[in-house]
Amino acid sequence: MLDPRFFESLGPVSLAELAELTGAELVSASVASLQIVQVAPLVRADRGSISFLGDRRYLRDLAASSAGACFVAPGQADRAPEGCAVLLTAQPQAAYAAAAERLHRARGHAVQDPAIHPSAEIEDGAVLGHGVVVGPGAKIGRGSRLGANTVIGPGVAIGRDCRIGANVSIGFALIGDRVTVLSGATIGEQGFGVAAGPKGPIDVPQLGRVLVQDGVTIGANSCIDRGAWDDTVIGENTKIDNLVQVAHNVRLGRGCLLAAHTGISGTVTVGDGVAFGGRAGVADHVTIGAGAQIAAGAGVMKNVPAAEVWGGFPARPVRRWMRETAWLHRMAAPPATAKGDDIE
Repeated sequence: MLDPRFFESLGPVSLAELAELTGAELVSASVASLQIVQVAPLVRADRGSISFLGDRRYLRDLAASSAGACFVAPGQADRAPEGCAVLLTAQPQAAYAAAAERLHRARGHAVQDPAIHPSAEIEDGAVLGHGVVVGPGAKIGRGSRLGANTVIGPGVAIGRDCRIGANVSIGFALIGDRVTVLSGATIGEQGFGVAAGPKGPIDVPQLGRVLVQDGVTIGANSCIDRGAWDDTVIGENTKIDNLVQVAHNVRLGRGCLLAAHTGISGTVTVGDGVAFGGRAGVADHVTIGAGAQIAAGAGVMKNVPAAEVWGGFPARPVRRWMRETAWLHRMAAPPATAKGDDIE
């Protein structure tokens, strides 16, 4: 289930209504009255959930899913498991996005309410700077200090002895103790989830959270997106420099180091103690093993084994990259000038 601190449920909704909303075709009219409570990915769905199959790579997940209903493309209806109602559509992910908008809504902070909402819990010893906004149900721990004009969204929990700079935005997040967030950072905004819709690209609602464990530092103007469904997790004592992007569903281990301009794409898993040089980039759905080091400017396109050092673009083991670079330099060098030739 989605975290009720951050999302309201607008269901249940019948399959008939969802079919009409999305333009999908119900394969069997007998299930039109089935009530759906939430959207969920195939591997997380239960009987009250509706999911989607957007890629043939996930046919096994569909076959094993407990979803009550699923949006699938024409020609794949027979791949759904018994008991899963099928809705046919040429754009399953777009239909899923529309269903998510109908079934779920992010909690807000009404403009008529005071800046520090009466339901917020602020422990003794917490200090709020000028212009701080704290949403409904949010919690601020003892000894934490929030800089001017920082916004803490509904339901957010910030632990004790944290240091939150000025103009920080935190939503859909649970923050541990002794966390430092420098000015201008944004935690919990919607990740880059996009689907092809009937009139062009559409945003897919991001329904997860951000979990920041104890002792983490997040640099100025860095962005950490909330999960699409599962959580984005920043492991204990990880240190993130300024201007770093961490996308949805990323899981950073403990004690990781991310230098400025590093970009981590969605659903990347990073082990404990991994270090990224400045401007390193990682493609989506990659796993980087514990203790690995990624050189500055590297572009990681595939899994990196534990404790290895990689560099270059596309990234590969650093000694191989250096040999290839040296060879290319030699091959590209101009031929030696013959003895006696004029040299200006």
